[in-house]
Amino acid sequence: MPHLLSLVLFLPLAGLLAVLAIPTTQWRAIRLTANFFSLLTFLASLLIPAFFHIGVPGFQMVERASWIPTIGAQYLIGIDGISLLLVLLSTLISALAMWCSWNNASERGKLYYAMLLMLETGVLGVFLSLDLFLFYLFWDVVLIPMYFIIGIYGGPRRSYAAIKFFVYTLLGSVFMLLGFLALYFQYAKQFGVYTFDLTKLIQVTLDPAIEKWIFFALFLGFAVKVPMFPFHTWLPDAHVEAPTAGSVLLASLLLKMGTYGFIRFSLPLLPRASMEPWIVNLMVTLSLIAIIYGALVCLTQRDWKKLIAYSSVSHLGFCTLGIFALNQSGLSGSVIQQVNHGISTALLFLLVGFIYERRHSREISDFGGLAQVMPAFATVFAIAVFSSAGLPLLNGFIGDFTILSGAFAVNRIWAGVGVIGLILGAAYLLWLYQRTMMGPLKYEANRFLSDLSIRERLIVFPLVILAFAIGIYPRPLFEAVSSPVQEIVERLNSVRF
Repeated sequence: MPHLLSLVLFLPLAGLLAVLAIPTTQWRAIRLTANFFSLLTFLASLLIPAFFHIGVPGFQMVERASWIPTIGAQYLIGIDGISLLLVLLSTLISALAMWCSWNNASERGKLYYAMLLMLETGVLGVFLSLDLFLFYLFWDVVLIPMYFIIGIYGGPRRSYAAIKFFVYTLLGSVFMLLGFLALYFQYAKQFGVYTFDLTKLIQVTLDPAIEKWIFFALFLGFAVKVPMFPFHTWLPDAHVEAPTAGSVLLASLLLKMGTYGFIRFSLPLLPRASMEPWIVNLMVTLSLIAIIYGALVCLTQRDWKKLIAYSSVSHLGFCTLGIFALNQSGLSGSVIQQVNHGISTALLFLLVGFIYERRHSREISDFGGLAQVMPAFATVFAIAVFSSAGLPLLNGFIGDFTILSGAFAVNRIWAGVGVIGLILGAAYLLWLYQRTMMGPLKYEANRFLSDLSIRERLIVFPLVILAFAIGIYPRPLFEAVSSPVQEIVERLNSVRF
């Protein structure tokens, strides 16, 4: 189907224009239109696998058009197995985040839904772009709607959190742009042509010193977005102050932009720097610190949302550990775990949002024994907890196992530290569940809390099904990422010291 990727990419933008055309007083029409276009985008994205050929090397369904020929920038998009999984995750999570906002943001609702739709287009553009200039444009577009979602619709400290998020990520993206420009001019110097085409820039041969500088320029952009330790401090504030949909999108999609950047650009374009032993050791050390530090901080949290926010620091540490294991298992596990983290964290943040709407509190000490009055909620929360903790037969297990096997093949100490992180992760997640769901009902105010509504059950249902489906039968995901991951590994091996 021609232009299917462009259709998926710009459907949310069409929805944004449709929402802006509706009078502000017609709140129901605004909600229906935004949800319709987000759902339509998800349904359109389900057509992509029908035209995608598993195992075929390179990018597929490529669409190219001249854009700014004077500087060599093109409208160039395409997809491989890695971006396929992330695009499908993005359209699903965006649709669910839109639906979970049904009863929220009635004030200034038009802007709220417009920002959600803009955010979806920005994220999809990041995962589909094969032109570095286009990629950077979508990368920065994402900052605008998330800034407004946090700054207008967030909690008491929303202004501080929004500004901190914007400043951190914008500074990181500026360094990333400098790295892209260095590649751009190096290519022109060698081939006499200016281009931002990823498939052409991969041909450039760089001086080792220059390659290292470019690697760290890109590193600053991607590491802030992940966020890797010690660039993580913006994340807890953004998560805690953001509305539920903002937290879901931030954790499930925006953080993956950083890990995706390492896989899509850093490793293939800068293979010698990526293989440099001291750089690998630095990346792995930061990943292991994030794993342990994030888990230990979770054990001290009193706020549900902040605990889950710090858990993302720990879990994304596993993803970057897999990337810099630089082998098939580590990279495959990293991509699959990015999808798994998007599913489990979306589920956790949705459930926290549901309980906050009822109780208007996220303090862990305000709960206890909720399973007695909210059995369906407690059941889904248990699935989310075990999924995040990596219990076998749920999605988190297969990603953690594959990453650790890749790390073990390189260095047993890396794998050992990772296992400690898994144990700590299970500890803080089970502690959270025990404090909130188990035991006698702690407060009388909780006795009259309603269980999950039909709408809420329908929202979490796809994520619960995916958690079990991937945990029981992950083969389609491994098949999807096998070819692009193998290409990256071969590219790295071709310059191995």
